[in-house]
Amino acid sequence: MAFLFLSIATAALAGLLFGFDTAVIAGVTGDLRTVMNLSPGAVGVTVSSALVGTCVGALGAGGPGDRYGSRDCLRVMALLYLISGVGAALAWDWPSLVFFRFIGGLGIGGSSVLAPVYIAEIAPPQRRGALVGLFQMNIVLGILVAYLSNYLVGGLDLGDAEWRWKLAVTAVPSAVFLILLAFIPNSPRWLAVKGRVEEAATVLRRMGAPAGDTAVRALAAGAGAAGAGQEAGRLSWRHHRRPILLAVGLALFNQFSGINAILYYLNDIFAAAGFAKVSADLQSVAVGATNLAFTGIAMTVIDRAGRRTLLLTGAVGMTLSLAAAALILSGMGSAAYLIWALLGFIASFAFSQGAVIWVYIAEIFPTAVRARGQSLGSATHWLANAFLSGVFPLVATYSKGAPFYLFAAMMALQFVVVLLFFPETKRVSLEEMAGQLES
Repeated sequence: MAFLFLSIATAALAGLLFGFDTAVIAGVTGDLRTVMNLSPGAVGVTVSSALVGTCVGALGAGGPGDRYGSRDCLRVMALLYLISGVGAALAWDWPSLVFFRFIGGLGIGGSSVLAPVYIAEIAPPQRRGALVGLFQMNIVLGILVAYLSNYLVGGLDLGDAEWRWKLAVTAVPSAVFLILLAFIPNSPRWLAVKGRVEEAATVLRRMGAPAGDTAVRALAAGAGAAGAGQEAGRLSWRHHRRPILLAVGLALFNQFSGINAILYYLNDIFAAAGFAKVSADLQSVAVGATNLAFTGIAMTVIDRAGRRTLLLTGAVGMTLSLAAAALILSGMGSAAYLIWALLGFIASFAFSQGAVIWVYIAEIFPTAVRARGQSLGSATHWLANAFLSGVFPLVATYSKGAPFYLFAAMMALQFVVVLLFFPETKRVSLEEMAGQLES
């Protein structure tokens, strides 16, 4: 079991880098406006450049992930994170900064496909939700670390170089991730689908599969037979339309909650409400801590309450919190309550969409096309993210509350769609789930 935990923890570390790179930009947008004399539109391009990379990375990771295995492809993602961290810190002008943020986006997008797939394929069914959820737990931990790092670096009075040091911090965990990937195996399910049954059985035994050698070999051979018929195939609307619709729908609702746009521009949102720079940084840390705490709570109940229950509960909380934030930013409430509205939103998101998305999408596709299915869901997530994050500062310039009204309406719609169309996946084996959802 120790080897299983090491493998899962290493893959989940991709989430830490994902979260850090996602949130660290919130602490430098103000500096970049001043140092590089950027307009609101240019700031939007700077933020969304990484998101364009995530779209490309997510779309491009599925095929190689199914062909070469998630473990080996994660090594490429770790290298991209490292290059991005060092390059962005040393950027010599605005185009070079945009380029290195794009490189980091490739790593984020690829990781959002490969890490959940890898963990889902090695996790026991009865604990799969919590174990895949470690990826999301590390995302929110990375977000909190980014906010805390921004706050600490901001207190060093580094002048015009402050933003460089904030972006450089990511190089350290990137190097650690790259090293640890050398010590974990390929997924046994992926090995079995590729016909490498002996290797699959060996990995299963090393991970503490509760069966004798004969049973382990039979399990691996069964997985290989299940995937053999699809090996030459591809993700298809005819056979996989239901999981495709579920993955795309969940990804769109995840981003139209406004989560990433809010995280990217959190300091700007507080500034627009009248808070000073240091106060905004501290409240960002509070937001990150709330995100981490409620993600942890969700991980303790996701395999008991189920994915669907969490999505429904969170939709109610997000709708109410976002509506409150919209009213406050529209001048119909005291700015002092904004932090509580945003904390309510973050808590509701972390308990629902944040905890569920990567688990759910990784569960609903067959093994032979799982990485490609995850790629489709992740790419949808990042395309919506890039669009919303690019237009958010422009819309907020004309109406501070307008984006939040939209986000609240989308969460109300999510409640209805999940209630009517989303099946529960808790404690169902991946092979059984795939059989239920294939057309």
